[in-house]
Amino acid sequence: MPLNLKDLGIHLAPEGRKNIPDPTVLYDLIIIGGGPAGMTAAVYASRKRFRALLIAKDLGGQVLWTSDIENYMGYQYITGQELSKKFGEQMEANPIDMQMPDEVEMLKVEPGQIFRVKTKNKKEFTAKSVVIASGKRYRSLGVPGEREFLGKGVAYCATCDAPLFAGKDVAVIGGGNSALTAVNDLLKVANQVKLVNIMPNLQGDAVLVEKARDPRVELFLGWETVAIKGLDKVEAIQIINRKNKESRELKVQGVFIEIGLEPNSEFAKGVLLLNEHYEIIVDCSCRTSVIGIFAAGDVTNVQEKQIIVAAGDGAKASLAAYSYILNRGA
Repeated sequence: MPLNLKDLGIHLAPEGRKNIPDPTVLYDLIIIGGGPAGMTAAVYASRKRFRALLIAKDLGGQVLWTSDIENYMGYQYITGQELSKKFGEQMEANPIDMQMPDEVEMLKVEPGQIFRVKTKNKKEFTAKSVVIASGKRYRSLGVPGEREFLGKGVAYCATCDAPLFAGKDVAVIGGGNSALTAVNDLLKVANQVKLVNIMPNLQGDAVLVEKARDPRVELFLGWETVAIKGLDKVEAIQIINRKNKESRELKVQGVFIEIGLEPNSEFAKGVLLLNEHYEIIVDCSCRTSVIGIFAAGDVTNVQEKQIIVAAGDGAKASLAAYSYILNRGA
């Protein structure tokens, strides 16, 4: 006798169904996040004929902030926006319900192992399983002037905002891959780039460090940024040498803060086990500490934060959710 998915409690998605979320439906799967992990999970869920819902503030996630991608299989070179578009087009060919733009602010486990989520737009949805693929966001510097000059010279995305600083002197705060990538982007348009890193050396990949060895890049290694100054817009940053406490003021018209990312996992606190970095702890099958909740991509403790790794984990998480639902029954 052929397998009857309805008898197993899986709601078959009708052909041609519109992507309109329905709060009255008990979904088979809710996917939180629209980056590579979330979009891949959505494609796999659709192909398994899940009744699934994707909740995201955008489609693309961190990939939208990336300029040059040279290590994603199938493309020798592609921009982040182009790759996000490719992901989105494939997802739209396998439609699921979508709640966008929105973000989850509460995740709750209810009796009967039913999961309820509440969004910032005050929508509530329930499901038999969840895949968390909410990714990470920019970490703030936390110094005077940072918030005041946001959009007035302070930026977090060189891919997005570098053209606004054509011919100007700018500072990049940080010393890892994101900071070095920002330097490379800014060298295409800016007059001079001042790279300020609290550590005494650069921590990025060798190829990116080499690209930053440009006559128009001035390095301040072992210097801490303590303030961003100006009147109506950014005019300078104040830095202090960590070793000898020397203080300097650098005249710049823009500041790009590239000091890493932090996971979008606040809604999972108190529900799932997190590590010291507030990443969701998963096993090799993307299972979390709660049965029926899976996680994928940069929001997890998986060591390598790469697009291809996130996409692969999204597929694994969706397939693991499918197996869970089969074994769970109605």
